[in-house]
Formats: sequence, C-alpha cells, structure tokens
Amino acid sequence: MEFIGIIPARYASTRFPGKPLVSIKGKPMIQWVYEKAKTSLPRVWVATDDTRIYDAVKNFGGQVVYTSENHRSGTDRCAEAARLIASGEKFDVVVNIQGDEPFIGQSQIELLKSCFSRGAQIATLIKPIKDEQELVNPNKPKVVVDCQGNALLFSRSPIPYVRDTKPGQWLGAARFFSHVGMYAYKSGILQEITRLAPGKLEVAESLEQLRWLENGYKITTAVTEFENFGIDTPEDLEKATQLF
Repeated sequence: MEFIGIIPARYASTRFPGKPLVSIKGKPMIQWVYEKAKTSLPRVWVATDDTRIYDAVKNFGGQVVYTSENHRSGTDRCAEAARLIASGEKFDVVVNIQGDEPFIGQSQIELLKSCFSRGAQIATLIKPIKDEQELVNPNKPKVVVDCQGNALLFSRSPIPYVRDTKPGQWLGAARFFSHVGMYAYKSGILQEITRLAPGKLEVAESLEQLRWLENGYKITTAVTEFENFGIDTPEDLEKATQLF
C-alpha cells in the first residue's frame, strides 16, 4: 500500500497569522513539520494558498502545491492537493499532517498507517485521558470506540456518561479517550467525504468527523501515548522554543 503525506498550511490565522513561517531555532515551523513527516513517509507535500509559504518550502527543498484559498478545513485542502498530485504520482492513502505541530512523532504516523492493515477507510488517533481538566475541556474532543477500535461517536462533552457516579470521580469508573487531530484516508474516500453536505451532529458540535460517521463511513482508531503540542498562539511558540 502506497502512502503520501500532505501538510495543509495557510497563512491566515485568527489567533496567529503567518504561523507556518515562524522561526524555531533558525527554521520555519513548516520545515520542522515537513522533516518530521519525512521520517515515516518518503513522499510529503505541503498544500498552501499563500506565495510566502510556497516560496519557503521551495527554499528548503520541499515539495509544495498551490490550492484554493476558499477551503473550510484541512481535509478539503488535502483533497484538492491529492487530486493535483495524483496526475504525477500513484498512492492509496493520504496522511493529513497538521502544519502547526513541529513535535509530531514518527510513532504516530506509523500507527495511522497500521490502521489500513485492519481495513480502515479513515484512520485517526486517540489518547487515554488521565486528567480531570482535560475530560471536561470542550476544546479537547472525546471519543468512544467499539470492540474493534472503530469510532462510535465524537463529542466535546465527556463521553461516556457514568451513571450513579459523581463527575469528579468519573476517571476512576470508566475509560476515556481524547481525540488526536491526525487523520489518514484511503484516497477515494477522501474525495467522497469532502463532497458531503454538513451534518446535524457536525453543526451542533463543530467537529467535521461527525459528518463522516453520520454518512456511514468507518473511522478506525489507534491508541497513542504521545503528547502532542500544537502551536496556536505566540505564547505556544515561546513554549515550543523552550522545548526544542
């Protein structure tokens, strides 16, 4: 099975404009992400709508493709990029790599890839929740899975609900998982899901993966213990610089 990595990267960001190009130890962040992705994927592309990002990737020798500025999500941008790249390359699976996570682990990409030996249509990662604050944080989506590790539901609320147990004691009464926002898709499935209309659950929770579940697609999960660190604000950049 042939895999390809695509890093969607846009310049406009409400909280941190231009963040793909911020310098970390002398390299733009997008270069760190690209080089990390290359440790597990021999073919990696950046998909962008911005000339500055395009030029930066070319300058460090990366592969990059122009995409529309009108995409609502990274999934949509990956789908367009995959169509453009497919004219010159053959691949079975697209791995969507977040452009603002320079600490992405090689093990995470390998876990995503392993899901396709289990017949995955779409793959994503989940992580055990061990902290009460994370459990109740609506910015940390939660997920419940079936016996085969396929996602049943994603929510910003704590799921499952633990009956007859006080909320502060839930972590000891059930197993909870948070969603790690990395995806991989069979190439044909990627094109299909980006043609779907938004679903009711997706609109209510503002989680695009619910659209795929509502339409009958299977999302296979794999468990990671790796702690991701995304850069969404200038304050995050300061922490990242210290970690590097």
